[in-house]
Order: sequence, then C-alpha cells, then structure tokens
Amino acid sequence: MPSPMTYLTTSELSDRIKYDTRTIREQLKDSVLLEGVHYIRPFGGRKILYLWERIEKDMVRPPAINTLMQGVA
Repeated sequence: MPSPMTYLTTSELSDRIKYDTRTIREQLKDSVLLEGVHYIRPFGGRKILYLWERIEKDMVRPPAINTLMQGVA
C-alpha cells in the first residue's frame, strides 16, 4: 500500500520551506518544482496542491553535476 501524501497549498509550502509564496509561484514552480512530480492540479482545475514528501526528498538530495556546472565558462 502506498504511503499517504501530504498535500499543501502554496501558502502552507511557503511556511515549511521559508520561501515567499510569490517566489514559489514565479521562480520555483515549473523550473524546480515540476507538475506531476512535486505538485498536482486536482480534478484538472486551476488549484495547485504541492506534494510535501516529494519536495522534502528532493530538497535534501545533492544537486546533479550539470546543475553545479551551470554558469561555469
């Protein structure tokens, strides 16, 4: 049986990761936080619910080498 997921609104996620809600919506969503991986749109609607366990897991994972090499000439 799959473990239960914790669904968070943008505001609730903001409280947990200490990023402003605007930063989450404008900078993290769709670049770091990916639809279908880190968040869902229940019932095909506009509302977004973030999947806490997946976000938490990826926050503590070391970055990939290509991420570390960005900006290095």
